Amino acid sequence: MNEMAQNADAQIREGLMLIGGKLCPSVGEGWLTAIDPCNEEVLGRVPDATAEDVELAVAAADRAAPGWAATPALERARLVRELARRALERADELLELEVRDTGNTRRRMVRDVTMATDLLEYFAGLALELKGETVPSTSTGLHFSVREPYGVVGRILAFNHPFYFAASRLAAPLVAGNTVVLKPSEEAPLSTTVLAELCAEVFPPGVVNIVTGTGLDAGAALVRHPRVKRLTFIGSVPTGRAIQSQAAESSVKHVSLELGGKNPMIVFADADPEKVATAAVAGMNFGHQGQSCGSTSRLLLHEDLYNDVLARVVEKVSALRLGDPMRDDTDMGPLNNARHLQNVMSHIAAAEEDGARLVTGGRRPSGAQFERGFWLQPTVFADVTPGMRLFRNEVFGPVLAVSRWSDDDDLLAIANGVDYGLTASIWTNDLNRALVTARAVQAGYVWINGNSSHFPGTSFGGRKESGTGSEEGLDELLSFTEVKTINIVLPAELV
Repeated sequence: MNEMAQNADAQIREGLMLIGGKLCPSVGEGWLTAIDPCNEEVLGRVPDATAEDVELAVAAADRAAPGWAATPALERARLVRELARRALERADELLELEVRDTGNTRRRMVRDVTMATDLLEYFAGLALELKGETVPSTSTGLHFSVREPYGVVGRILAFNHPFYFAASRLAAPLVAGNTVVLKPSEEAPLSTTVLAELCAEVFPPGVVNIVTGTGLDAGAALVRHPRVKRLTFIGSVPTGRAIQSQAAESSVKHVSLELGGKNPMIVFADADPEKVATAAVAGMNFGHQGQSCGSTSRLLLHEDLYNDVLARVVEKVSALRLGDPMRDDTDMGPLNNARHLQNVMSHIAAAEEDGARLVTGGRRPSGAQFERGFWLQPTVFADVTPGMRLFRNEVFGPVLAVSRWSDDDDLLAIANGVDYGLTASIWTNDLNRALVTARAVQAGYVWINGNSSHFPGTSFGGRKESGTGSEEGLDELLSFTEVKTINIVLPAELV
């Protein structure tokens, strides 16, 4: 038996949703099957929520909202911390589910539970920062503002970090006093059913509700629900646009979106070639099969370094080990699902058609262990020009586009010449050049001589088509509140 086929002997998990404090199947009695992307074996199943399930979840959240908003902020924070503690107790179970359900490597996913609990702790610590302001508008009155929760918040998530996104994105709305209806991606839902079990143990009924289902049914019902005033989404640009449109059909909503990226790694001539090559491979997040919106998938090399860095990148990418993502010596696992693999392959075909030079990868790996599953070699294209589709379009897969530049005056036009603006990485030893470039590049999250990492307390969000709003910092917490202004006007005879 090969190392990946052993997954077939693992226990099949049947997860449940959380609605109104109770773990439950769908009222429609439908189920979605979770498939191991390594070998296409069944991992488990989760309820296929209907619009009726979403209605029940929103109604439960709406009933719980007044009581949760009236709960003292420090008590809300305590329960959020308790969720973090219980999640850490089940970290090993969650890690195995995440790796098997997503295809992401264990070596890269091992910190996802910790990062999620770190954000739960971080936002719990900000509970008393939900402050208003006083305004000296008149000398005789008192003019001040308070922050109040929206009520019911809807959160729809992507497949690449299921538990991390689900748990960490509960923190800010809950601490701010909102109740939540959360829908994970149908492509990797298993670990979120563990989160449902934890939330059922920790929070009052209806404060957290988790529905599993497809975007077309459960997702659309949540987006359109008139009682959901605040809505967030992590995913692709086309889906984000559709959500904005659908959300407006039923009511006015505050919608924030964390969408895709076609992020530049800008390398100046004075950078160290070996450090650049190592960072370029790390920035592609091959341990997540490149399935990360923040990946620096456009490597923009100054012509003086181009050939040297390209050769080093090709050598490093070609040496990446594909295999069972549960093994600690595996560098890259399979893509998440068959439809996504087909989409990535279409980008590779378009790149070859446009004249980009394939220098490594681009095909299914050979060998018996790769005959089933959603496998693709890590891929590098060289000589990619701004007119090519691979330069402009997000792949969301293990495909790096390498481009050459020579003129400083043209560099920013090249770097900014796409519809996206999520992240950017700048490599140079010249601090002035780095800061000038960082200010001019159209991206919401910029690294200088670094990439890939998120830093606690720093707000992450995009520009242009990469989204609206930001997460992971104080801005996220405040975004889940509405400002109310109160004016105390003293009677004239007392002034």
